[in-house]
Amino acid sequence: MRVMVFGKATQDSEKSAPPTAEAFAAMDRFIEELVEAGVFVAGAGLKNGEQAKRIVFDGPGRTIIDGPFAETPELVAGFSIWEVKDMAEAVAWAKRSPALTSGRSEMEIRPFYEAADLAEFVTPEELSTPRDGERGKLGVA
Repeated sequence: MRVMVFGKATQDSEKSAPPTAEAFAAMDRFIEELVEAGVFVAGAGLKNGEQAKRIVFDGPGRTIIDGPFAETPELVAGFSIWEVKDMAEAVAWAKRSPALTSGRSEMEIRPFYEAADLAEFVTPEELSTPRDGERGKLGVA
């Protein structure tokens, strides 16, 4: 099972306040544990919302909204993709993650759609067949 783990933004991360050297070191150690366990697939930190854009879809219309955005706790500050056996394992790993700030922060874990979830819409062959050098439809393998 693949999951995406979102690190939620905080007031500090949105002010571009970097984590301490100790927090970075702790996160590096944690990521190394994930890699050694075969769990870590990919991940990255994201720049603050001031540098972001939102695209609002309203039928055929598109509206571009420049950051920063008001609701900081709803913003994503970083992400990683993990390969785990189930949600319980993902939660167990997440509970081991070091906090990058001294205040309150949140993580969110969301499972990816897998081929079996989409069986009524497309066949597994369609999902796994590359198109123009890309992964199958919807990026599901």
